[in-house]
This record gives sequence, C-alpha cells and structure tokens, in this order.
Amino acid sequence: MSFKEFVAKLESEGKLKTAKRPLKSEFEAAGLMKELDGEPFKTKIENSEFEAIANVFPTKALVADYFGCAPGDLTKKMLEAIENPSDYKVVESAPCQEIVMDEVDLSKIPILTHCERDGGPYVASGVIFAMDSEHGLNASFQRGMVKSKDEFVLRILQRDLNTYIEKNGGELDVAYAIGNSPNVLLAAATSVAVNEDEMRIANSLEPLKMIKAGNGVLVPADSEIVIEGTITSELANEGPFVDLTGTYDIVRKQRVFKVKRITHRKGAYYHALLPGCLEHKILMGMPREPTIYKKVNEVCECLDVSISPGGCSWLHGFVKIRKKSDDEPKKAIKAAFEGHKSMKHVVIVDEDVNILDPLDVEWAISTRAQLDQDLVLKPGVKGSSLDPSANPKTRETCKAGLDATYPVGREADFKRAEFPRVNKEELV
Repeated sequence: MSFKEFVAKLESEGKLKTAKRPLKSEFEAAGLMKELDGEPFKTKIENSEFEAIANVFPTKALVADYFGCAPGDLTKKMLEAIENPSDYKVVESAPCQEIVMDEVDLSKIPILTHCERDGGPYVASGVIFAMDSEHGLNASFQRGMVKSKDEFVLRILQRDLNTYIEKNGGELDVAYAIGNSPNVLLAAATSVAVNEDEMRIANSLEPLKMIKAGNGVLVPADSEIVIEGTITSELANEGPFVDLTGTYDIVRKQRVFKVKRITHRKGAYYHALLPGCLEHKILMGMPREPTIYKKVNEVCECLDVSISPGGCSWLHGFVKIRKKSDDEPKKAIKAAFEGHKSMKHVVIVDEDVNILDPLDVEWAISTRAQLDQDLVLKPGVKGSSLDPSANPKTRETCKAGLDATYPVGREADFKRAEFPRVNKEELV
C-alpha cells in the first residue's frame, strides 16, 4: 500500500479521527497531535490546500497492520529485509509527479511549528534522497527548518549524506520526499554501509517503485509530496528543535537547502510527524531492533527485541531470550550493546515476559533480579548524543545491563499462577 492507501484503510476501519475544523499550523495542530498521541487523525490546515495526516504509525500494532503480520514478527521481518535486499523497479510516470506547483512557495505546504521554542516551522517526516556516482542512492531522515519560501536549513549529521555532499564539492542535488509508506520510512532510518541502497531494503519489506525527480534523483513513486533542490555550502542557524528525547536540541550552523521545484499527488496529504512523540520514536527505534536481535542471536537464542518508547525508543532496550545456561544473559547484555551502540540500558528477560508491556518487564525485574549479582555496569563509555545526562563535552555515560531471568532449573519457583478463564461478557 501507498501512504494514501493506508490512510484510506484506516478511515474505512474507523481508526482515523478527523478534526472538527481547520487547525492553525503554528502550535494548534501540534497540540492536537500530542493530545491524540498514538491515534491517527487528519485535519485541514488553515491557508493550505493540503490536508495533514498525523500519528499514522505510532505503534508497532499499526506498523504490523500495514505489513499484515503480528507485532512480534516485525523484528525478524526487518532483519530478513536488511540481510536480503532486492532491486526495486524504476518507472517512467508516478503519482508523486501528477502536479507540478506553479511556483516554489513552502508556505503553501502545511509545515507545522510544533513548540514555542522551535526555530521555525519544521518538516520532521521528510526523507532526503541523494545520488553519488560511486556509492549510488542514499536515503536518510533529515529534519528541515523553513528559512524562507524557497529554503530549508537541514540538520545533517556526519554520516553518508554528508559524505556525498563533501565528495561533490560541498553542494548536492537532492529530493525531499514527504508522505511515504513504512517500508520506505523504516529503511531510511536503518544504518548500513555507505554503498548500500536503503531502498533495496525497503523493496524487500514490500515491493517498491521509484522514479527520477526533475533533477535525476530517484524517489519513491508513491510519495505524497516531493521537494527538489540543491543542498548548498551556505550555512545558517538551525534550531532549537525538540529531539527524540522530548528535550531541545541546540542551535547549530547547518547547510541551506535551496528549493527549485515541488511536485505532488492529486489530493496529496502532508505527513505531519510530532518530534519526541510516539510516531517519531517508532520510526527511529524499530530499525535498531534487528541489529540487536542479530548480535544477541550470536551468543544465545534471541526471541524478540523491543526498543522501549519509555526510553525514548533509543536509550532503553528489552531483549527476550530462551535461556539454556545462566551465563547467557550477561553475554546477551554485551551483544545487545554491540547491536545498538547508542543504547544506555538493556534488560534481558525470559520467554514468558511480554517485552511490549513495560509493566511486565518491571514485574520481571522485581521478581527475578538481584542487583548485586545481575547488574552489569559499564562506566566511562561513549553514549548517545541524544542523552542530555551524558557528559556534554565527551558524551561519556554509564551503561547498564540487567539480567531479569530466572535461574535454569528453577522455573517452578518463578512461574506465574494461572487463573481460571471465564467469559466476562456472559457474567457481567
């Protein structure tokens, strides 16, 4: 399904709320997104022809609904796609190019200002597509702050996109795609080698069609809106911006993206993504689960992984294993940190614990862990730049892993009681 088709599916199933009136792009729309965090909804935005769709993929259940699988199968599905990328089809015509806007004017797109201290209106759901003669296509999430009617300031990390820009003399033609299906979004959030095309991963998650934008850069054919232009060597202030942790990122000098053309589907939706909230966390955190799963599976039988929204879907992980010996959980802790180097805390649990329920994980910690024996501390190691509690200059932090599994051979002492099952509808 395209993004638009999935929105239609949600609406037909009664899972998509609708705002009663057009909302203001400054603060009001974001306020409703926060109130409905976890619940998809659509709304008209004042002074824009586009409807905004928000909270589209805020839970694993909704992502699994899109792919037609169970939430517990998502990690293995993503790992299979990462390990077996496949070629997508390049087409000659596509919905994302049905309409070319008469003039380049970003104010016509309902780009939201989320919070009071934001540096300006921000695109948070956009994926930048760039091409390099040596490495091929690259896709990556890059937040974009509106600078003028035809300019963004992009927050570009020292990763593959930055490598492409520097290889091309400090300027690079790119396309900014908004309103993408989750195979595209999840693949764009993965960390792979610079010469690996993320969209081949997306194609293995679900067959994908791509098309050349006006500047020759490949983009998903079913994107809602495509903004074409050039990342320049000009620098401007970017920020503040609410990051994954729900705290503000700092102001930096970042590159200006000069917009040259905007195309979109007929009746295009603008995908509004609220930073620091559930959809942001799901899309950023889920791609780390298969890398953790793979590493843990090298030392013991890993059943599932969850990057916890309570840990900003970045800093906390829960790992479910089928334990065969009492030394495996500590091996799993070490492997989990190798699988996601930004993770700060990880909890290893038995197969009877629901890692999608933090209360169940907390129960395992309370009944199966002794901190003097089961806690592994790693002080003085490099942590995540997103962690405001880490050393602000060196990023040093203290990582911790906890074995919350029961001892081998003592299952009867730790097994939960099974209560009688009745049909409450018949009795109450």
